[in-house]
Formats: sequence, structure tokens, C-alpha cells
Amino acid sequence: MQDIYDTVVIGGGQSALACGYYLRRAKLHYIMLDDQEAPGASWRKYWDSLTLFSPAAFSSLPGWLMPESRGAFPSREEVIDYLTRYEQRYDFPVERPVQVQEVCFREGLYEVKSVDKTYLTRTVISATGTFRKPFIPAYPGAETFRNLQLHSSAYKNPEPFRNKRVLIVGGGNSGAQILAEVSKVANTSWVTLDEVTFLPDDVDGRVLFDQASARYYAMQHGKAVNPSQFHVGNIVMVAPVKEARSRNVLHTVRPFQRFYEDGVVWSDGEQEPVDAVIWCTGFGYALDHLDRLNILDQKGKIEVEGTRAKQQEGLWLVGYGNWTGFASATLIGVGRSARQTVAEIQKYLEQV
Repeated sequence: MQDIYDTVVIGGGQSALACGYYLRRAKLHYIMLDDQEAPGASWRKYWDSLTLFSPAAFSSLPGWLMPESRGAFPSREEVIDYLTRYEQRYDFPVERPVQVQEVCFREGLYEVKSVDKTYLTRTVISATGTFRKPFIPAYPGAETFRNLQLHSSAYKNPEPFRNKRVLIVGGGNSGAQILAEVSKVANTSWVTLDEVTFLPDDVDGRVLFDQASARYYAMQHGKAVNPSQFHVGNIVMVAPVKEARSRNVLHTVRPFQRFYEDGVVWSDGEQEPVDAVIWCTGFGYALDHLDRLNILDQKGKIEVEGTRAKQQEGLWLVGYGNWTGFASATLIGVGRSARQTVAEIQKYLEQV
């Protein structure tokens, strides 16, 4: 007879690992399906120089603190090493690479299907994150542009852009950090919808998490919240961004109107040749594997209560942003969502 799991966790990144920690403690029968060749999930795909915004002690998963980093903030390689060692430390039952194609629900059981195998399980935790869903906004004429366009998810380092004319599009931290290093070797413009704001130099992820926590707990207790009390800016002033400021390159311009074959047309009608556009415009939700359940809304989200899907019994979603749990897309924040999710799964399994 085919094995029937209590839970199948779809994903192998930080959210899946946090769930694995609590599933292991609960002694549930589970397996984790990771579509990557090795531990580290999307961190293996990010650009070479990426770092966290917080010190190691404030960037840890449940049960084991991240070791101290060599620099002020852990590097991409240090995060990959931590996630790899975390998985090994708790000996999670991970199968990889397994690309889940679809999830079906029949007669009280889920069928989690890959190309080669179908896994049967009573419950599912979807923890696939956002990296596989890069978002690029639609611009008139984009299909006629003959030069390079790439999303930040495909960016690695500035060398391919040396001595070129490059537009960095997007007002978040990825836009600021990629602009900071590409502007050292290329002629760059930073395109954002509005003027960006910068955090004070001494504010990092610790402060942001503490402020967000204060707002969260105030709302949980029914207290009035003044958003300006907790919102202090947008761009975190990590070392590369500070260095870019010293070169006076942290200036933004408003969006262009459209593309033409060799460049873009600005709002005043001026045409400007462009060699490359790097889209730092965020991500959607990697939930295509749940399409067959017919519960995704027009924004690609699923209605949840906490992390539990409201329209589909036995399904939980962890790590997709605040809509699936406060700060659940962060290393330090996902533990709370994972703990609550596993507690709910235990209760659900007792009732079925």
C-alpha cells in the first residue's frame, strides 16, 4: 500500500524549514518536497553581493541561532550555509529535486503530483514563496525593444553592464542595491513611480521588525494605530547604498511612457537609447501548483485565516507575506507562523 503522510510540505526554503522544525517536534509523519538541487532555496539564485538587513542573531529560524557573520550583516553565501546546516542539523525528510505539478483533493486525501510520483497526504503546507513568480509591469512597445531586459531574479553582478546605458526600474531595496553596484560600471538611471525615501543610517532590520511587531500587537489588542508612528522610510541604508550616496547617484526619475526598438520614450517625448533594463519590480505568489483546487483569486492569492485556507480543508500556506502571517516572509518572523500552522494541523488530524 502507498504511504499516506500526515503532511506534505511543498518547498524547501526558510518557510518550509521552519515548518519542518515544528512538524519534527510534533512527531508527525511528513515529507518536504524541494524543487532545487541543493539546500538554500531562492538564496542560491539571488545576486552575488546580496546581504540580509539584520545581524545574524536577528535572522534566525526556530531552535538554532544563525552563526555570527564576518560582516555587519550575513552574506548570501552565509545564509545558504546556515540553511544547509539547519536542514542537516534536524535531519528533515527532504526529497529533491521534486517539481510539484499539481495538487488535487479527493475523498479526504490530497494527491501531490510531480512528474515521476504522486504523494498521498491528509494535509498540505504550501511554502513555495514568491521567487518563481517575477513580476514585470506591462509597458507599451516592450515587445519591440531589441536590447536586454531582465528581472532582478536573473541579475547576478554588474559586469555584463559595463560601459552600457542601463535603466534600473523599481523603488524597493533591490532597486537601490542593484543600482548601487551597476552605477559603478555603467551609465544608470533609477526609475521609480514616486520619489523614494531612505531610512536613517542607524536603522536596520532589527528596528523594522520591532516597529512592525509593535504595530501588529497594538492592532491585535484593538488599539488605534497611527501608521506614521511606525513608518520611517523605505530604503535600508546598507553599506553599498551608503557608498552610492557618497557618489551622488541615488536620484530617481519618473517612469518613461513606452519603449521603442532601441530605447525608451520619456514623458516629454524625448527618445533615449538604452542598452538594458533591469526590472526590480517584485514578485507574485508561486501558487500555480494549487490551480486545480480553484481557490486562487484574481491577485493570485488564497483567502486565509492565519495560514489556513478558508475555502479548502487541510491546506495551509506559510511564508508568502503578511497575508499568511505577520512577517512570515522573513527568517525571524516565519517561526511564529510555522508554530501556529503545525498546532492547527495537529488539531485537524485529531478530528479527521
